[in-house]
Amino acid sequence: MKNFSVAICLFIVSVVGAQQKICKTSILNKNNLLEKNEINKYQKYDFSKLWTKTDNNAVFGVIGDNYERILIKLISVKKDLKNQNEYGVYGKSQVKGNICDFTGTITIIKIQEIKNPSFGNDDEYKDQGIKSQGLLTANYKFIENKTQKSTGNFEGTLETIWYLDKNNSMRYNDIDINSDSYFNNAFVGTWKSDSTQKSKLCNWGDYRVPNVNCDFDIGAAEVSVSEKYKKYGWLTMPKLNWWK
Repeated sequence: MKNFSVAICLFIVSVVGAQQKICKTSILNKNNLLEKNEINKYQKYDFSKLWTKTDNNAVFGVIGDNYERILIKLISVKKDLKNQNEYGVYGKSQVKGNICDFTGTITIIKIQEIKNPSFGNDDEYKDQGIKSQGLLTANYKFIENKTQKSTGNFEGTLETIWYLDKNNSMRYNDIDINSDSYFNNAFVGTWKSDSTQKSKLCNWGDYRVPNVNCDFDIGAAEVSVSEKYKKYGWLTMPKLNWWK
Protein backbone atom coordinates (compact mmCIF):
# COMPACT_ATOMS: atom_id res chain seq x y z
CA MET A 1 0.00 0.00 0.00
CA LYS A 2 2.87 2.33 0.88
CA ASN A 3 4.56 1.72 -2.50
CA PHE A 4 1.25 2.32 -4.28
CA SER A 5 0.83 5.67 -2.48
CA VAL A 6 4.37 6.68 -3.41
CA ALA A 7 3.72 5.77 -7.04
CA ILE A 8 0.56 7.89 -7.10
CA CYS A 9 2.42 10.86 -5.59
CA LEU A 10 5.21 10.55 -8.16
CA PHE A 11 2.64 10.38 -10.97
CA ILE A 12 0.92 13.56 -9.75
CA VAL A 13 4.24 15.38 -9.46
CA SER A 14 5.22 14.31 -12.98
CA VAL A 15 1.90 15.52 -14.43
CA VAL A 16 2.10 18.86 -12.65
CA GLY A 17 5.72 19.26 -13.71
CA ALA A 18 4.78 18.61 -17.34
CA GLN A 19 2.14 21.32 -17.34
CA GLN A 20 3.11 24.63 -18.85
CA LYS A 21 3.57 27.59 -16.59
CA ILE A 22 1.55 30.68 -17.49
CA CYS A 23 3.33 34.03 -17.85
CA LYS A 24 2.25 37.66 -18.25
CA THR A 25 -0.67 37.12 -15.87
CA SER A 26 -0.71 40.64 -14.41
CA ILE A 27 0.11 44.07 -15.81
CA LEU A 28 1.21 45.28 -12.37
CA ASN A 29 1.93 44.12 -8.84
CA LYS A 30 -1.51 43.51 -7.31
CA ASN A 31 -0.01 43.96 -3.82
CA ASN A 32 0.44 47.63 -4.73
CA LEU A 33 -3.30 48.15 -5.17
CA LEU A 34 -5.76 49.57 -2.68
CA GLU A 35 -8.64 47.13 -2.19
CA LYS A 36 -11.49 49.66 -2.44
CA ASN A 37 -13.43 49.76 -5.69
CA GLU A 38 -13.49 53.44 -6.70
CA ILE A 39 -15.74 52.97 -9.74
CA ASN A 40 -18.17 55.69 -8.61
CA LYS A 41 -15.34 58.16 -8.09
CA TYR A 42 -13.94 57.67 -11.59
CA GLN A 43 -17.01 56.97 -13.74
CA LYS A 44 -17.19 60.64 -14.79
CA TYR A 45 -13.89 60.29 -16.65
CA ASP A 46 -13.63 59.07 -20.23
CA PHE A 47 -11.34 56.05 -20.65
CA SER A 48 -12.10 55.49 -24.35
CA LYS A 49 -8.81 56.88 -25.71
CA LEU A 50 -6.80 54.42 -23.62
CA TRP A 51 -7.99 51.51 -25.78
CA THR A 52 -7.17 53.07 -29.17
CA LYS A 53 -3.87 54.79 -28.36
CA THR A 54 -1.33 52.05 -29.12
CA ASP A 55 -0.12 51.54 -32.70
CA ASN A 56 -1.55 48.30 -34.05
CA ASN A 57 1.89 46.88 -34.81
CA ALA A 58 2.44 46.79 -31.03
CA VAL A 59 -0.79 44.86 -30.31
CA PHE A 60 -0.20 41.10 -30.18
CA GLY A 61 -2.81 38.36 -29.91
CA VAL A 62 -3.29 34.58 -29.99
CA ILE A 63 -6.23 32.28 -30.64
CA GLY A 64 -6.48 28.54 -29.94
CA ASP A 65 -4.19 26.09 -28.17
CA ASN A 66 -1.43 26.51 -30.77
CA TYR A 67 -1.40 30.28 -30.26
CA GLU A 68 -2.37 31.09 -33.85
CA ARG A 69 -1.79 34.77 -34.48
CA ILE A 70 -4.87 36.98 -34.40
CA LEU A 71 -4.91 40.67 -35.25
CA ILE A 72 -7.33 42.90 -33.36
CA LYS A 73 -7.99 46.56 -34.08
CA LEU A 74 -10.36 48.67 -31.98
CA ILE A 75 -11.27 51.36 -34.51
CA SER A 76 -13.82 53.31 -32.48
CA VAL A 77 -14.59 53.36 -28.74
CA LYS A 78 -17.29 55.71 -27.39
CA LYS A 79 -18.55 56.22 -23.87
CA ASP A 80 -22.27 55.61 -23.30
CA LEU A 81 -23.83 58.85 -22.06
CA LYS A 82 -26.52 56.99 -20.10
CA ASN A 83 -24.37 54.25 -18.59
CA GLN A 84 -21.09 55.93 -17.75
CA ASN A 85 -19.30 52.62 -17.12
CA GLU A 86 -20.12 51.20 -20.55
CA TYR A 87 -18.37 51.89 -23.87
CA GLY A 88 -19.53 51.01 -27.37
CA VAL A 89 -16.86 49.41 -29.55
CA TYR A 90 -16.36 48.91 -33.27
CA GLY A 91 -13.36 47.04 -34.58
CA LYS A 92 -11.94 44.35 -36.85
CA SER A 93 -10.21 41.00 -36.45
CA GLN A 94 -8.01 38.99 -38.79
CA VAL A 95 -6.91 35.34 -38.71
CA LYS A 96 -5.12 33.75 -41.69
CA GLY A 97 -6.16 36.64 -43.91
CA ASN A 98 -9.85 36.39 -43.00
CA ILE A 99 -11.04 39.82 -41.83
CA CYS A 100 -14.25 40.35 -39.85
CA ASP A 101 -16.00 43.42 -38.46
CA PHE A 102 -17.21 43.33 -34.89
CA THR A 103 -19.24 45.50 -32.53
CA GLY A 104 -19.76 45.23 -28.82
CA THR A 105 -19.17 46.70 -25.38
CA ILE A 106 -16.55 47.22 -22.73
CA THR A 107 -18.15 47.47 -19.27
CA ILE A 108 -16.03 48.69 -16.37
CA ILE A 109 -16.61 46.69 -13.18
CA LYS A 110 -13.78 47.82 -10.91
CA ILE A 111 -11.31 50.71 -10.55
CA GLN A 112 -8.53 50.51 -7.97
CA GLU A 113 -5.92 53.09 -7.08
CA ILE A 114 -2.21 52.32 -6.75
CA LYS A 115 -0.73 52.68 -3.26
CA ASN A 116 2.77 53.68 -4.30
CA PRO A 117 2.70 55.28 -7.77
CA SER A 118 5.62 54.90 -10.18
CA PHE A 119 7.12 58.01 -11.75
CA GLY A 120 9.45 56.32 -14.23
CA ASN A 121 13.21 56.23 -14.52
CA ASP A 122 14.87 58.84 -12.31
CA ASP A 123 11.36 59.98 -11.26
CA GLU A 124 10.95 61.84 -14.57
CA TYR A 125 7.16 62.14 -14.07
CA LYS A 126 7.30 63.16 -10.40
CA ASP A 127 6.82 66.88 -11.08
CA GLN A 128 4.20 66.44 -13.81
CA GLY A 129 1.25 66.92 -11.46
CA ILE A 130 -0.11 63.38 -11.72
CA LYS A 131 -3.06 63.11 -9.34
CA SER A 132 -3.55 59.35 -9.18
CA GLN A 133 -2.68 56.07 -10.87
CA GLY A 134 -4.60 52.84 -10.96
CA LEU A 135 -5.94 49.66 -12.50
CA LEU A 136 -9.21 49.37 -14.40
CA THR A 137 -10.94 45.99 -14.70
CA ALA A 138 -13.74 45.50 -17.24
CA ASN A 139 -15.76 42.84 -19.02
CA TYR A 140 -15.90 42.86 -22.81
CA LYS A 141 -18.08 41.21 -25.44
CA PHE A 142 -17.52 41.72 -29.16
CA ILE A 143 -19.79 40.14 -31.79
CA GLU A 144 -18.48 39.60 -35.31
CA ASN A 145 -20.67 40.34 -38.34
CA LYS A 146 -22.52 37.09 -39.00
CA THR A 147 -22.83 37.80 -42.73
CA GLN A 148 -19.07 37.38 -43.04
CA LYS A 149 -16.92 34.24 -43.12
CA SER A 150 -15.85 32.21 -40.05
CA THR A 151 -17.39 34.51 -37.44
CA GLY A 152 -17.87 34.28 -33.70
CA ASN A 153 -17.96 36.21 -30.43
CA PHE A 154 -15.14 37.46 -28.23
CA GLU A 155 -15.78 37.55 -24.49
CA GLY A 156 -13.61 38.00 -21.41
CA THR A 157 -11.91 40.36 -18.99
CA LEU A 158 -9.83 43.47 -19.67
CA GLU A 159 -7.22 45.12 -17.45
CA THR A 160 -5.83 48.60 -18.15
CA ILE A 161 -3.42 50.74 -16.17
CA TRP A 162 -4.04 54.51 -16.24
CA TYR A 163 -3.19 57.81 -14.59
CA LEU A 164 -5.07 61.05 -14.00
CA ASP A 165 -3.04 64.08 -15.07
CA LYS A 166 -2.96 67.60 -13.62
CA ASN A 167 -5.68 68.71 -16.06
CA ASN A 168 -8.08 65.97 -14.90
CA SER A 169 -7.65 64.05 -18.14
CA MET A 170 -7.50 60.27 -18.07
CA ARG A 171 -4.24 59.08 -19.62
CA TYR A 172 -2.82 55.78 -20.85
CA ASN A 173 -0.18 54.77 -18.30
CA ASP A 174 3.02 54.22 -20.25
CA ILE A 175 5.26 55.67 -17.55
CA ASP A 176 7.17 52.36 -17.24
CA ILE A 177 7.05 51.46 -20.92
CA ASN A 178 10.85 51.03 -21.00
CA SER A 179 10.64 48.22 -18.47
CA ASP A 180 11.03 44.72 -19.96
CA SER A 181 7.95 43.54 -18.03
CA TYR A 182 5.65 46.34 -19.25
CA PHE A 183 2.42 45.62 -21.09
CA ASN A 184 -1.07 47.13 -21.00
CA ASN A 185 -4.67 46.63 -22.16
CA ALA A 186 -4.67 42.93 -21.36
CA PHE A 187 -7.69 41.21 -22.99
CA VAL A 188 -8.04 37.66 -21.65
CA GLY A 189 -10.92 35.44 -22.73
CA THR A 190 -12.33 33.27 -25.48
CA TRP A 191 -13.63 33.33 -29.03
CA LYS A 192 -16.73 31.18 -29.67
CA SER A 193 -17.50 30.05 -33.21
CA ASP A 194 -20.97 30.78 -34.60
CA SER A 195 -20.94 27.63 -36.74
CA THR A 196 -19.59 25.04 -34.30
CA GLN A 197 -20.40 26.72 -30.97
CA LYS A 198 -16.92 25.68 -29.78
CA SER A 199 -14.78 28.10 -27.79
CA LYS A 200 -11.07 28.82 -28.17
CA LEU A 201 -8.65 30.66 -25.95
CA CYS A 202 -8.19 34.19 -27.30
CA ASN A 203 -5.94 36.76 -25.59
CA TRP A 204 -4.32 39.96 -26.79
CA GLY A 205 -2.63 43.04 -25.40
CA ASP A 206 -0.36 46.02 -25.95
CA TYR A 207 3.34 45.05 -26.29
CA ARG A 208 2.83 41.49 -24.96
CA VAL A 209 0.28 38.67 -25.08
CA PRO A 210 -1.22 38.16 -21.60
CA ASN A 211 -1.77 34.76 -19.92
CA VAL A 212 0.17 32.51 -22.26
CA ASN A 213 2.61 29.64 -21.78
CA CYS A 214 5.99 30.92 -20.69
CA ASP A 215 7.66 29.22 -23.66
CA PHE A 216 5.65 31.31 -26.15
CA ASP A 217 7.34 34.71 -25.80
CA ILE A 218 11.08 34.35 -25.16
CA GLY A 219 11.93 37.99 -25.77
CA ALA A 220 13.34 40.24 -23.04
CA ALA A 221 12.84 43.83 -24.18
CA GLU A 222 10.15 43.01 -26.76
CA VAL A 223 8.03 40.17 -28.11
CA SER A 224 9.99 37.30 -29.63
CA VAL A 225 7.91 34.23 -30.47
CA SER A 226 9.74 30.91 -29.97
CA GLU A 227 10.31 28.48 -32.86
CA LYS A 228 7.62 26.16 -31.47
CA TYR A 229 4.87 28.63 -32.36
CA LYS A 230 6.26 30.65 -35.28
CA LYS A 231 4.56 28.56 -37.97
CA TYR A 232 1.14 29.57 -36.62
CA GLY A 233 1.02 32.96 -38.34
CA TRP A 234 4.12 34.55 -36.78
CA LEU A 235 6.56 34.21 -39.67
CA THR A 236 5.30 37.20 -41.69
CA MET A 237 4.59 40.80 -40.74
CA PRO A 238 0.94 41.92 -41.00
CA LYS A 239 0.02 44.25 -43.83
CA LEU A 240 0.19 47.88 -42.69
CA ASN A 241 -3.29 49.23 -41.90
CA TRP A 242 -4.78 45.83 -42.71
CA TRP A 243 -8.18 46.88 -41.30
CA LYS A 244 -8.73 49.67 -43.85
